[in-house]
Amino acid sequence: MRIEWPTLGLIALCYCVWAGALFLPTWVAVPVLAIAIALQASLQHEVLHGHPFGDRRLGEPLVFTSLNLAIPYIRFRDTHLAHHRDATLTDPYEDPESNYLDPAHWARMGAPTRLLLRWNNTLLGRMVLGPMIGQVAFMAGDWHLIRGGARGVLWTWMGHLVTGAAVLAIVAASPLPIWAYLVACYAGLSLLKIRTFLEHQAHSHAGGRSVIIEDRGLLAFLFLNNNLHVVHHMHPALPWYRLRGIYFNNRARYLRRNGGYRYDNYAQILRRHLLCAKDPVPHPHYPQK
Repeated sequence: MRIEWPTLGLIALCYCVWAGALFLPTWVAVPVLAIAIALQASLQHEVLHGHPFGDRRLGEPLVFTSLNLAIPYIRFRDTHLAHHRDATLTDPYEDPESNYLDPAHWARMGAPTRLLLRWNNTLLGRMVLGPMIGQVAFMAGDWHLIRGGARGVLWTWMGHLVTGAAVLAIVAASPLPIWAYLVACYAGLSLLKIRTFLEHQAHSHAGGRSVIIEDRGLLAFLFLNNNLHVVHHMHPALPWYRLRGIYFNNRARYLRRNGGYRYDNYAQILRRHLLCAKDPVPHPHYPQK
């Protein structure tokens, strides 16, 4: 399609749900907003890969304002595209989205920090602590870049402050308390942590680093089928609504590609990893120094 109408329609629906939720009772508004906020982040991911217009620059104004108030769209775009170099997936330094650490860095950490990061490697810890840990680490990295003279990063954050203030002004004009919206933002980021929790694993072969989760439920929709993650990494230009058909028509091929790194659904992940870490924090294949 020259215009991908399913994606464009979903963007419009997402904003309608978000705006409508501001006028619901607080106890209803918070979960509905969390879902809308998580969905908008998934739509930002679609746009940075060139949807729904082919030319990314046409789609970016539609998602430039991050409803989650946490990550500027431009920084998300730039770091995520850098993440798509499969040869460096999970590398503690080269992959901006890696949750692994250099073993040498891990060895220098104190016991309380290690305990915190080990807990962050359980699904419950990732949902409860992950948004805070991720935000602090992301902002610290960007602050280091800004201090080093990265003016583009500085201007990106300045723009993000302006759009974030606009979002909060809209919320302030609605019946919803600001504190409730901030709770919804954190909950939306927690939902996104379910998706990123085991998208990638340390593996000696690049093909074996991206997961397949054959879920067909609400979370799969909320994540726009990125649970079929090896398919997305092999075909990043495919729109979300084609990933499922491509995968199930070529299932054996993709499972050979990723060495069978597969889960049936998110319920299986919940049972296995709610309180049990999926991997170690230090990268198991990183060169020891």
